[in-house]
Amino acid sequence: MITFLKRELSDSDDEIAGHVKQHHDELAQALLSVPGISAASVAVLIAGLPELGSLDRKRLAALVGVAPLNRDSGQMRGQRTIWGGRADVRSTLCIATLVATRFNPVIKAFYDRLLAAGKRKKVALVASMRKLLSILNAMAKHCRKWDPVAFHA
Repeated sequence: MITFLKRELSDSDDEIAGHVKQHHDELAQALLSVPGISAASVAVLIAGLPELGSLDRKRLAALVGVAPLNRDSGQMRGQRTIWGGRADVRSTLCIATLVATRFNPVIKAFYDRLLAAGKRKKVALVASMRKLLSILNAMAKHCRKWDPVAFHA
């Protein structure tokens, strides 16, 4: 049974890779050039976020659910939190950002700068998710490959 499931998983991965290559090859190659982004992440981003490259960064962040939204009412000022959006894309982006905080020099520097400024790790991670999403959006909009100089903080 385990052998069968492993074979099915491999077949599914091959079918997804084939679909991405057939329909979105140029975009997929551009996104794959980013350190921290895997083929599985690209597949989820392309399938779950067809607006990538067509919206501005603020609307895209709100659509994914990484934009801080206020919880204010009257004179009460609540904490800004993230919620809503597309959970599958957000969770994939979270994992990609965790990897990027180790291997992507731009995201790593941004994350480390936020931690040095006293931000909590989760706050720094969400801000890094939003920055990575903005970078991916700009790359998709202009169909450019990764260039660390162009996206340096």
